[in-house]
Amino acid sequence: MLRRMTDRPEAGPEGGAWHAATPEATLAALGATPRGLSEAEAAARLARFGPNRLPAAPGRSPWRRLLDQFRSLLVVVLLVAGVLALAFGKPVDAAVILLVVLVNAAIGFIQEGKAEEALSAIARMLDPRAAVRREGHRRSIPAEQVVPGDILLLEPGDRVPADARLLRAHGLAVDESALTGESVPAEKSAAPVPPGAPLAERASMLFSGTLVVRGTAIAVATATGAGTELGRISRLLTEVEAPTTPLLRQMDRFARQATAVVLALSVVVFAFAVLARGYSLPDGFLALVAIAVSAIPAGLPAVLTVTLAIGVRRMAARNALIRRLPAVETLGAVSVICSDKTGTLTRNEMSVARVASAGAEVRVEGEGYAPQGRVEPGLDAEHLAAAARVAALCNDAALRRAEGGWTAEGDPMEAALLAFAHRAGLDAEAAREAHPRLDAIPFDSAHRWMATLHGTPDGGRFACVKGAPEAVLPMAGAAGEALQPMVARLAAEGMRVLALAEAVLPEGADRLDAAALAGALCRPVLVGLIDPPRPEAIAAVAECRAAGIRVVMITGDHAATAAAIARDLGLAEAPRVLTGAELDALDDAAFRQAARDVEVFARTSPEHKLRLVEALQADGRIVAMTGDGVNDSPALKRADIGVAMGRGGTVAAQQAADMVLADDNFASIVAAVKEGRTVHDNVTKVIGWTLPTNGGEAFAIIAAIVAAVVLPLTPLQILWVNMITAVTLGLVLAFEPPEEGVMRRPPRAPDAPLVDGHLLWRILFVSALFVAGTFGVFFWFVGQGAAEAVARSAAVNALVALEVFYLFSVRMLHGRSLGWRQAMGTPPVLAGLAVVLAAQALLTYAPPLQAAFGTAALSAAEVLACAAVGAAAFLVLEAEKALLRRLRRR
Repeated sequence: MLRRMTDRPEAGPEGGAWHAATPEATLAALGATPRGLSEAEAAARLARFGPNRLPAAPGRSPWRRLLDQFRSLLVVVLLVAGVLALAFGKPVDAAVILLVVLVNAAIGFIQEGKAEEALSAIARMLDPRAAVRREGHRRSIPAEQVVPGDILLLEPGDRVPADARLLRAHGLAVDESALTGESVPAEKSAAPVPPGAPLAERASMLFSGTLVVRGTAIAVATATGAGTELGRISRLLTEVEAPTTPLLRQMDRFARQATAVVLALSVVVFAFAVLARGYSLPDGFLALVAIAVSAIPAGLPAVLTVTLAIGVRRMAARNALIRRLPAVETLGAVSVICSDKTGTLTRNEMSVARVASAGAEVRVEGEGYAPQGRVEPGLDAEHLAAAARVAALCNDAALRRAEGGWTAEGDPMEAALLAFAHRAGLDAEAAREAHPRLDAIPFDSAHRWMATLHGTPDGGRFACVKGAPEAVLPMAGAAGEALQPMVARLAAEGMRVLALAEAVLPEGADRLDAAALAGALCRPVLVGLIDPPRPEAIAAVAECRAAGIRVVMITGDHAATAAAIARDLGLAEAPRVLTGAELDALDDAAFRQAARDVEVFARTSPEHKLRLVEALQADGRIVAMTGDGVNDSPALKRADIGVAMGRGGTVAAQQAADMVLADDNFASIVAAVKEGRTVHDNVTKVIGWTLPTNGGEAFAIIAAIVAAVVLPLTPLQILWVNMITAVTLGLVLAFEPPEEGVMRRPPRAPDAPLVDGHLLWRILFVSALFVAGTFGVFFWFVGQGAAEAVARSAAVNALVALEVFYLFSVRMLHGRSLGWRQAMGTPPVLAGLAVVLAAQALLTYAPPLQAAFGTAALSAAEVLACAAVGAAAFLVLEAEKALLRRLRRR
């Protein structure tokens, strides 16, 4: 009787596991036979279990997604400010604010729509058709119609349509990297494996969406659709909630605080002006609006959006493609990078790293599949030549030169052996022509070796054998036994070990006989293969450590392999390693402690990766997670920054991520972190310039009302300054280059407020300078007998001069702003300065603007006097910065 699969696709007969059951027991439990299901039974099961496809992602409607973009408090504040600006005759201000709101909403709407495509990307991994046996006949059917109990017929190049238990396998190898992270195809056989075997070691199982690399197989489908491993990951993805970025959290908190403070202050000042100072209601309300519009940084979201967009462009030039705009700034706060091993820290190209014969072991130099390289001296020449011949002739792979370098066609391990043959000095193509293949015994998991028969020009015959050392070395007698200790040593270093050997056969032999090879092999050699670390990744890891960023390797690969790569990368001299099985045995407290302390997690499942990310986040870390497979998608979505591979990654991983690496290189992540830190510095500069200048404008009005003196600037003039300088001068800070030592500072605290104590002090200090400057200029001009319009025109220009000089002060957060290089500025700074000066010239000298804003022309000397006020404030600010740096060093 067929058991319906529900939560665990591997649940098998009598509560066991499909991979642990025999083929006969599996067929019996599924109510199937080797002849296949009848059409009637297949139809009944299709109705019962449903189509073999993953459920559509539960998503919001487009209208709901669009409306959700307007739920932010900051957006509400902007809309209110826009309405007030429009009500008081400021259509330009209102239009700019509305444009900011619409642009932000459009960006969020588009990016969220892309993120919700992640599940459909997983669904597209299924092939449209599958070969099955029904009622004893082979049939090609749509993959959607495969049901549990169907007999699947698989050949090289086929994508497995469902989770299945092998019934028969001949030389079968399957690429499961999208699920397990293994860098080489998994060898498969029909023999049962222990019930507790992790996913990557279930050799008797095939999994939906994986690819048959070589060999043939007959299997029975055990789970389809949502019941498969792909379906389980799909469910995980729907349950994972993407975190809010630190910048968005800070902006939301700041919006609430700023709104409450500004509105409360405006109401108090309005009441004071009307009740205590005798202002009329319209004049008092105009002052209230002027305070609110100048104090609320309405242009800040626009400038921040541009700053992030510039960061996106810079990161794209470093091969880091950003999918969600706030992720740019989040990169600057990353304190932990959880990286997959294969293809990110390593090249994702198997390579022969060691060759060993009796009494000798040497290194092999060369990168990837490129035939260039060499074998270090020290190995017996006869043994090395034999190893090169076997590597080239007992091999079905090919190497091809492509635009990006050398690529493999066929099994990656065989391609690595072919490259090794070239590095050992053998022309593999010439050897294949000189020694044509006459016969072959394909690799089979039953005997775990492959053999080929070759002829020589003089009619001789010899065999080449490669395979697992435990299978090949006994066929080489005492010479093979002498190599056994080296097998364990190479394996302990994380290498995949193969044994190569030759056998001289009688002349005229045209068939290979396995029995004849036993005891006849000679010149046995061991080769150790590994997916080597990228050289640039080693440097990038060192840079991370200098920047206070912890790098953790989370991989589905073997523990020994992961530990060896971790040592080579410099993660630790003696990296601590935990496997998925060991993680399962930990309680929550021990799991969190392991997440803090351990450098390498091996043989992990998607659930392990997700739990590790969540444990690190619960510890207050900002986590970047890299991955390329479907199995990485839930953790990529949950991480603060999900980083997918652009070249070797699955579409599902790319859709779930915030950032995609165009070159699949860990070094590009570090480059992106540097850009993220620069973006955060620039965001801090924008905020550090905007809030004090806005505060100075608002406090000028408040001070005049409280002191019962004439306003040095009218509300209309303050709105002009706010409109002209807030975006123009604030925007140029978005283009600032990195300051020195940006990657020698520790990551900033993720819960650091947007306005900290230092920035609050700066707001008050700079605001006081601005109030003193504008009041001083206004009353000095009045004292000299100038008309009120001239005095106010001078005060407006002095306020702009103060903001310009403050811009040059705030450009350097971590150093002095005094210096020729700092004074010259960048092209954007100079362009922004030119725009502001031109606008002020129009305000001061153009008759239409004079009439509208109540200004008057100033002489050259008077303009220089206004500029001198800004320069004096700049020197005061630099003295304050130097004093604060000295106090911090104490």
